[in-house]
Amino acid sequence: MTAQDDLSHETPAWSGDDLMQNPHGMEDKAQRVEAMFTSIARRYDLNNRLHSMWQDQIWRARAVKAAELAGNEDVVDVACGTGDLSMAFYKAKVRSVVGIDFTKAMLDLAIIKANNAAMSIDYRQGDAMALQLEDATADVVSIAFGIRNVQDPKKAFEEFYRILRPGGRLIVLEFSTPKNALLHWCNTLYTKRIMPLTATIISGDSSGAYKYLPKSVETFAEAKEMAVQIKSVGFAELAQAPQTFGVCTITTAVKR
Repeated sequence: MTAQDDLSHETPAWSGDDLMQNPHGMEDKAQRVEAMFTSIARRYDLNNRLHSMWQDQIWRARAVKAAELAGNEDVVDVACGTGDLSMAFYKAKVRSVVGIDFTKAMLDLAIIKANNAAMSIDYRQGDAMALQLEDATADVVSIAFGIRNVQDPKKAFEEFYRILRPGGRLIVLEFSTPKNALLHWCNTLYTKRIMPLTATIISGDSSGAYKYLPKSVETFAEAKEMAVQIKSVGFAELAQAPQTFGVCTITTAVKR
């Protein structure tokens, strides 16, 4: 039975009552996330572009730049979604790109996009907490806007560390909260009031995905807290770069 069967349109992945509490503490978070992304996959890219005001592609380009590529890297892009970051790494002329995602509907779109662009990207369905890859097989592991959707982020960071070669780089691109009071207020108004309404209309979603998004950001670890967690599994040389007034942050770290 799939997550889509478990959490049908009659039973939203995220109800209003669900989001009165911290969604990251739910035991079936992974199944809910899969059902949610299955529901919104078809219009996912459009919503990303519109609601980031086309900044999402700029953030991804900066994430690729932060990897400090030499051109001979094996890249593993976890929670790859419809493949935007995987494709950005491929365009940077690395040796190989593997894209991994939990949700088949997102991967199906990623494969179509890669084929249309004549890009040889190895897309696989998988779990960030249990990657089906050998130890020390990647030079770069990336995850964009996905770590907060993982059931246990620390387990995922341990997996990223395991599959990286010594000296390999971790790249995490994730939403964060602006520190400036006015920007914080504006961002909260947009993400909690405007975006959930417009994104739901555009996607035709009934899963509660775009109500989950602001709640998942609000209740997830702040960038500095996430940095502590990344260091705790062994990563070093950690650096963080806020993007667009702090609405998201690029975190980089190196395997010792």
